[in-house]
Amino acid sequence: MPLLTALAISIGVLGGLATWMFVGPAAGVGLQIWAAFVAWAAFYHSGGKMAALRANIPAHILGAFVGWLALVGTTSLAGGLGVPVAAGICVGIGAAAMVMAANLPIFGSIPSSVYGFACVAAYALLAGKLGTLYAGNIVDNPLINIVASMVIGSVLGYLSEAIGVAISKGPAAPKAPARA
Repeated sequence: MPLLTALAISIGVLGGLATWMFVGPAAGVGLQIWAAFVAWAAFYHSGGKMAALRANIPAHILGAFVGWLALVGTTSLAGGLGVPVAAGICVGIGAAAMVMAANLPIFGSIPSSVYGFACVAAYALLAGKLGTLYAGNIVDNPLINIVASMVIGSVLGYLSEAIGVAISKGPAAPKAPARA
């Protein structure tokens, strides 16, 4: 079977199962399927294989942490500076920090850092989580929630690739018995 067809099957099945889990049986955990899909896409965009998994997960975590710090800074400074100025300063510092962190090979995937930053900001802002930045649980804390969602998405990317490659190769042909 062609690899693209095999990947369509593995990604489709795993994507459907992941969505069912995130919004069904595991809904109480509050994980974000959209953030998992962002990380899943980043896996493929980075070339796949174990190398993409190793590059993306640390970068997603860094970006999520820097995004969380930018939210903390913005909410702390907003009273004196106003939200637009405070957010501009915090995002600017955060963006520069993520790019500088790329000097360390473990954080070398700048786009994946940006994805982590953006996912934390999106979840915090759109789900009304600015008041729960310090919460100690996965449901309320945007940092914990998005990091978990993105790590799962990255692993799903790896699994979908491995399954797709295995399906594309098909079952191994039986070997002929050795002749004496």
